Amino acid sequence: MAENRASVYTEGVPCWVDAQLPDVAAGRRFYGALFGWEFEQREPSYGRSVLARLDGEPVAALTPKTDGRMPTVWTVYFAAPDPAPLTGRVLAGGGQIVAPAAGVGGLGTAVLAADPEGAVFGLWQPAGRAGFGRRHEPGAFGWAQLYTRDTEAANAFYGSLFHDALFGPDARPDFGRAPVADVFPAEMPPHFLVHFVVERAGEALDAAVALGGRVQVPPFETSYGTVGVVVDDQGASFAVLER
Repeated sequence: MAENRASVYTEGVPCWVDAQLPDVAAGRRFYGALFGWEFEQREPSYGRSVLARLDGEPVAALTPKTDGRMPTVWTVYFAAPDPAPLTGRVLAGGGQIVAPAAGVGGLGTAVLAADPEGAVFGLWQPAGRAGFGRRHEPGAFGWAQLYTRDTEAANAFYGSLFHDALFGPDARPDFGRAPVADVFPAEMPPHFLVHFVVERAGEALDAAVALGGRVQVPPFETSYGTVGVVVDDQGASFAVLER
């Protein structure tokens, strides 16, 4: 599938996801069983993180939390061939840099940022790894949804940050914005929700529960497919997406 290849990851396109977990071995068991992922231990410079592969192609990483106070979360990264101007636009738009540019084991350079409402996302400048080897198919990334309190402000911020990827003439965005209260309790903080494609959302939710997870939001219909929200057996939320 030519469109799945990393060569298409121009600035602002979601190109990678990782999970920060207390127990990476438990994460391997959960996600391996749920999505059919196989795992590869990276070189020592990459720490104790593992690379998840689907049919031999990279689709995600599981990373151990270095501080118990850090959240257990999935993070989406947007392609940043040159992160410097993007970090400048983050700050100019009222966002923050949570973690400055840092090399990741020769694979690339990562930046963690937050938008004006505090939703955290990453920027990825590729080196040894451009991004997903597979996407838009069962077991792989399919969509990133930002749940926000102010969709107009979010559109303005991300439109300035990733204009061509979101609104350009050739844009095919994998990134939407919606009010928090459409799906979650009103007190839920703004956040990104990573979606993985599945063949049947209901069956995937049942499988996640059997593996020790829980259903946070039962299946509901969206403009981009049927979605259910899951919390894994360590507390990280993600969505399954049936198209």
